[in-house]
Amino acid sequence: MLFKPKIWINSVLDIDRDFLEKHGIKALVLDLDNTLSMHGNQEPEKGVIKWLDDMRSLGVKMTVVSNNTSKRVTPLANKLGLPFCANGCKPLTFGISRAIRQMNVDKRSTAVVGDQIFTDVVGGNLKGAITILVEPFHLEKTWTFRLKRRAESLFFKRDYSKLERK
Repeated sequence: MLFKPKIWINSVLDIDRDFLEKHGIKALVLDLDNTLSMHGNQEPEKGVIKWLDDMRSLGVKMTVVSNNTSKRVTPLANKLGLPFCANGCKPLTFGISRAIRQMNVDKRSTAVVGDQIFTDVVGGNLKGAITILVEPFHLEKTWTFRLKRRAESLFFKRDYSKLERK
């Protein structure tokens, strides 16, 4: 289904060696806002730097694809030491396709990881990649985000008792 993630977990930090092996994942296309950092914040969330180091030590290829502008994405992606594609146009697959090409990986062993159904999950599913929905580190309080989360619930109920656990 277009609006349903293949995998649903609490946080990007839940992805580890066992998780990657279980799902046949060799590369990650990572959303930025609410996946690696709080929306609009230029600092990664607690634990993200160590997690990225762990992924690198496992040989996992990673690229950030964000719908945000270069002005927002560049400083944080550089701080994280990750290549990136700003203005990724998700749910269209332009940014995801570019990231997969640049990493030189098969889309079937690539996971698109993000917190939004209408952008990250739909874009990843359209591309034919593995989709991983994560819960945002913090829920935004603006009306636009509240409206977006409510609209998402029409397509996918977030029943927290069914989250995949390590």
